[in-house]
Amino acid sequence: MSYSSIKRLLIGRPLKSKELGEQKLNKVKALAILSSDALSSVAYGPEQVLIVLATIGMIAFWYSIPIGIGVLILLTALILSYRQIIYAYPEGGGAYVVSKYNLGENAGLIAGGSLLVDYILTVSVSISSGTDALTSAFPVLHDYRVIIACLLVIFIMILNLRGVTESASALAYPVYLFVVALVLLIVIGIWKVATGQVSPDVHPAIGTAVPGISLFLLLRAFSSGCSALTGVEAISNAVTNFRQPAARNAVRTLVAMGIILAILFSGVMFLAYWFGIVPKAEETVVSQLASQVFGRNGFYYFVQGTTALILVLAANTGFSAFPLLAVNLAVDKYIPRMFTMRGDRLGYSNGIVTLGIASIALIIAFQGNTERLIPLYAVGVFIPFTLSQTGMIVKWLREKPAGWQGKLVTNFIGSLISFTVLIIFFTTKFSQVWAVLIFLPLIVYLFHRIKNHYVEVGKQLRIK
Repeated sequence: MSYSSIKRLLIGRPLKSKELGEQKLNKVKALAILSSDALSSVAYGPEQVLIVLATIGMIAFWYSIPIGIGVLILLTALILSYRQIIYAYPEGGGAYVVSKYNLGENAGLIAGGSLLVDYILTVSVSISSGTDALTSAFPVLHDYRVIIACLLVIFIMILNLRGVTESASALAYPVYLFVVALVLLIVIGIWKVATGQVSPDVHPAIGTAVPGISLFLLLRAFSSGCSALTGVEAISNAVTNFRQPAARNAVRTLVAMGIILAILFSGVMFLAYWFGIVPKAEETVVSQLASQVFGRNGFYYFVQGTTALILVLAANTGFSAFPLLAVNLAVDKYIPRMFTMRGDRLGYSNGIVTLGIASIALIIAFQGNTERLIPLYAVGVFIPFTLSQTGMIVKWLREKPAGWQGKLVTNFIGSLISFTVLIIFFTTKFSQVWAVLIFLPLIVYLFHRIKNHYVEVGKQLRIK
């Protein structure tokens, strides 16, 4: 079989440029393809909080409730802030475009570089977490998790090379099944709590004195919980993928995602505390929770199966947003122009393939260990969070449109909280995130070198 025959089999027939409009997303499909990263973080965000608190002991687990409330406050601020960004910059680009226009070239490149790396980490963390959920249900597969993770990256990459609408159609069912599974878990779990089927002795009472607890440790637990907010910015980067009116459809999808994420995160966090779940290396918190609520029956495997699916498919958020961000950077000549070229199925195939290769390399390098990747993953997204909110503050102060005071307050709160979380990350997890201080300046330097190359070539080719 020839290369072209294999390509047609895997990717499908080439599409004509006039069919591009058919590749735009409606709100239902967009919610699946662009929110899977944020929604899937419910599977590991609460667990990261408990892992930090477990260093003190189970008696400290009641602090997960106020920490969860803090994460929900930050989520609300981010949703309101990105809502304004979408309306202000409907051409997409998110934090990169906002930072470049309002804070300057280097701020834009820092935001853009952070997000490019973060989308690679999105794919690596999502696939690795999905593999962990799979091996929790089937421990015999644990030794093969790296191979399984790499094969899953290749599968998602091929799915995206087939086109945006085709990948969205395939992703919609698992994402909504995951939401149904988690809502079912939360509702039945709360019903068991309300009817007294769960002993109050399995968890410490709220307000219990905890010897050895410190502000440093609580801030570290809070920053770990903020990993549940990664992926919130993806919709603002991909506004151009929506059907018209694109900005309004994007905002409605963003708000829907925020509401669903808040319900799932708070539900899992509360039940994990009430059922006295203790994080284990060999079994995820969601797996333990489902096991206690349902027992090891069909409902348990439904929850585990949909959790594994959405964690794997959450990688699709990276495959959707990375190529579009790469296009914005390539148009501005900061990365090679090849990223602006559309493939046979009218997707930006060079960006898709680059992301797939980089993600596989990262999974192999870290042996699929999500706990080592998540701090880098979270800090990589809070840098653009902070820059984009600060950029919007500058925009409102400069332009002063109607109602700008309320918009200014919203973005100020968003930037203040994001910056605070960023400082907490660097203070409490410096040993895990210090690499950002090296590779981010190198990426910005590389952007400038590529831009200078294009400028010099342009001078040589110019006809006087």
